[in-house]
Amino acid sequence: MKNKKTGRNDLSHRYHTRVVANIIYSTVIVCLIEIFLVTNVSMLAEYAQEGQWNSALFNLVLESDTVVVLVYVLIGILIFSVTFMLLQEKSVAYISRISDAIRDISEGDLNTAVEVVGDDEFSSMAENLNKMVEDIRRVMDKEREAERTKNELITNVAHDLRTPLTSIIGYLELLSGNVALPPEMQKKYIDIAYGKAKRLEKLIEDLFGFTKLNYGKISMHVTKVDIVKLLSQLLEEAYPNFADKNLSYELQSNVPAKIITADGNLLARLFDNLINNAIKYGADGKRVLVKVTAGSQVVQVSVTNYGYVIPPDELPLIFNKFYRVEQSRSTHTGGTGLGLAIVKNIVDMHGGTVEVKSDLGGTVFTVTLQVDFDINKENFGKLG
Repeated sequence: MKNKKTGRNDLSHRYHTRVVANIIYSTVIVCLIEIFLVTNVSMLAEYAQEGQWNSALFNLVLESDTVVVLVYVLIGILIFSVTFMLLQEKSVAYISRISDAIRDISEGDLNTAVEVVGDDEFSSMAENLNKMVEDIRRVMDKEREAERTKNELITNVAHDLRTPLTSIIGYLELLSGNVALPPEMQKKYIDIAYGKAKRLEKLIEDLFGFTKLNYGKISMHVTKVDIVKLLSQLLEEAYPNFADKNLSYELQSNVPAKIITADGNLLARLFDNLINNAIKYGADGKRVLVKVTAGSQVVQVSVTNYGYVIPPDELPLIFNKFYRVEQSRSTHTGGTGLGLAIVKNIVDMHGGTVEVKSDLGGTVFTVTLQVDFDINKENFGKLG
């Protein structure tokens, strides 16, 4: 704040200095012209009198000092005004351009920009005006994106909720119908309906979680977390899912324990999503590898599966909300398309990074986090 105030004072000083300089220039020009007039007009008047020329003006010049002074003053004021206006013409034209730009902006033309010329109060005004227009454009673009996202959210939610709900209703109608079904068929339909209901529950949880994260509705509770222990617990909890897919898992770490500063619940959700993602798309590889590489300042966690290879052109889109690779649209893998978007949001909240690479050597998600995370120093605005 102090620097901005100092900068404004410096601009104001330069502007005032230039005005004073123009006044001095104008005054010097007036003095030179006045000296020229006084010298030459008096000399001509005396010459005319000696030559007996009858001239009322010359006689007035010689006989009336008051009139002479008045004429010189008026001439001086006129010359000063013209000279000063000529010297200030550039600034006046610049102000006119700024005024026209303000009018265009007020009429809704946000493509207006004023060329920044010089280094004074007017150039600062033009720079601030351009910045204001850019900020307005950014806000409007953000509003349009929010509207587009809302519409996309409604469309995807309607589709993803309807699909399992339709199946659940269909199987329940069969179970409640008049036609008697064998016990094994009843159990099969109940299991299918239960699975669809669980998928519906997961979808709703992801939707709520993503909405809270994306719009800053979740407050961070930063504590000390042993990330090696956390990952070990998550892998043990996911054992039934590993067993169901005939997958093995391995946790590698260069340290037996690593304490970092983070929100433990959010980190659990982050790595739970990555582990479940690896289980979902890594069934063909028969193995999931979780690796911890801890340093003094940062810690990296990579989750690798050896199944489906993500095409290179899809990698930049993988963290977009509702984006799913084509294979994941099958009923076998399911998915809401929000898991990796949630991962990205949680990583951003912690001031870290998440990267992905996929080739025949495996699909690797790498999360980099600070060891000593300070929420007060981070760009917490990323939540919005």
